Amino acid sequence: MNLFADRNSRIDTENAFKVGPHIVRTEQQKGPVIKLNLGEPDFSVPKHIKDEIKLQLDLDNTHYCDPKGLLSLRTAISRQINVTRGLKTNPEQVVVFPGGKPPIGLAQQVYCNPGDEVIYPSPGFPIYESFIRYVHAVPVPLHLEESKNFTFSAAELANKITAKTKLIYLNFPSNPTGGVASKTLLEETAKVILERCSPEVRIYSDEIYENIIFDGKLHHSISSVPEMEKRTIIAGGFSKTYAWTGGRIGYAVFPTIEEADVFKRLNINYFSCVPPYNQEAARVALESPLSTVAVKKMVQTFEARRNLIWQQINEIQGISCQRPCGAFYLFPNISGVCENFGLFEKHNRLPEREQSSPANIFQMFALYEHQVAVMDRNSFGQIGADGKHFLRLSIAADQTVLEEGVRRLKNAAEDSSGLDKFLKDRPDLIPD
Repeated sequence: MNLFADRNSRIDTENAFKVGPHIVRTEQQKGPVIKLNLGEPDFSVPKHIKDEIKLQLDLDNTHYCDPKGLLSLRTAISRQINVTRGLKTNPEQVVVFPGGKPPIGLAQQVYCNPGDEVIYPSPGFPIYESFIRYVHAVPVPLHLEESKNFTFSAAELANKITAKTKLIYLNFPSNPTGGVASKTLLEETAKVILERCSPEVRIYSDEIYENIIFDGKLHHSISSVPEMEKRTIIAGGFSKTYAWTGGRIGYAVFPTIEEADVFKRLNINYFSCVPPYNQEAARVALESPLSTVAVKKMVQTFEARRNLIWQQINEIQGISCQRPCGAFYLFPNISGVCENFGLFEKHNRLPEREQSSPANIFQMFALYEHQVAVMDRNSFGQIGADGKHFLRLSIAADQTVLEEGVRRLKNAAEDSSGLDKFLKDRPDLIPD
């Protein structure tokens, strides 16, 4: 008899957290690390939201509440969705979750039988891919190409859809690429879905970065395309827009009340409910005019950082980077660095247990030898990612910190002898 159930071998993790012990080890051995790995805004939660949390605590609003979410918050979410997407949802279609992650995996449990196919963006948020085999579904990555600014064409999506397709994930603005979908792309995508998919196929539209968009662009949702409201799950949350990652308030708006009630039942089984004091503060975040001011200031700061760091990254020999239009990441191509180092050949000569990928080796080299933490391409979807050599940098850090991080990456990109020493020692493979 085995200790663990077989299903545990089929679920993966999120490498942004997995790299944490390596950062700790590096800091113990060499000193502070520039941390550009986590997708967490470096701003404080706006004061009016914090004040509401404190008020609700003082009111002893700390007990069990509706597992679906407080009606006050669900009403605010429904109203906001209706105004911004031109829809007619009602609060009973809304479910509140402890963060934006739970409904990603729960959707696969709810909608997918063994053998059903799940289409998801790659590179994309790693939890899309990590859950699929756990529920015995079949992963179908939709690769986002650099040449298309990390979006896709309707024809590419059409080629992925089969009679077994059950769930399609979209994520705009995108993590990790910062790609933003045009209204035209979403209309063309909807046309393909309406033509090729049965009404039971669900579109999971992850729009958690909807308010972090640059260059005067607007956020567009596929749910706004005629006939798509009844097929689309609109997922969002408060972690990114309000720099409130620790608050763990996410939500999803479902096409029907029946579907929302199924997810409510899962909430009961897994979580009971989300803390009501945070939910009331989330309602204030949506309804207060002070939020608009705070979010605008944060987005303007991110945009200014993007402009500066994007330019500096592109000045590093062997690195090229598309200009992201949303979120707070850069996703540079490091193929030139790998080629300059002869890293492709060196990687292929490594013992199998040491291989990972060329980008991962450079990621760990930059951390252990140059004390800058970033993420590699395979952290955002591994299936079919061979030959794709990228890093993700979070610009959610002070400008001086970002510039120092880029300086360290430049040094790493020029340190051929340091890489050879790293490959000989492989400190990243030494057990704790």
